Amino acid sequence: MSWFTERRSVEQVEEGQELAPRFDETGLIVAVTTDAATGMVLMVGHMTPEALKLTIETGEAYYWSRSRACLWHKGSVSGLRQRVMELRVDDDQDAVWLKVLVEGSGASCHVGYRSCFYREVPIGPRPSAPPLRFSEQDKVFDPAVVYGDAPNPTRL
Repeated sequence: MSWFTERRSVEQVEEGQELAPRFDETGLIVAVTTDAATGMVLMVGHMTPEALKLTIETGEAYYWSRSRACLWHKGSVSGLRQRVMELRVDDDQDAVWLKVLVEGSGASCHVGYRSCFYREVPIGPRPSAPPLRFSEQDKVFDPAVVYGDAPNPTRL
């Protein structure tokens, strides 16, 4: 039996008070994470039922790392833990939104920037894809110092 409520009807999911998340065919749900103080989007991740349950129970963010194929307690290596101040579910319960305070330097991106969304795509017509512009100029931490020889958590 699942820790979450079984999905029985549209009315129950969209208008009820039961948490009945819909995980996709791979067992994941999208998690958008923002800074609780500023609203800045820090990252988008994915959660398994276990990650969502642990996040709810502990008040700290857990995700599923698709690149490493494992449960990931955000900040367990770097010390930049995400303390969940508020957790919301969307109307059809197939995405969650975490408002967090980040311990340490406040960074959430493994590349060293505060947000994983540190580059801007210029908008407008052009013959080819435009070069990206950095919206964050300075890294908050040095990934080599924080992670050492740990493998890069992203894949090309």
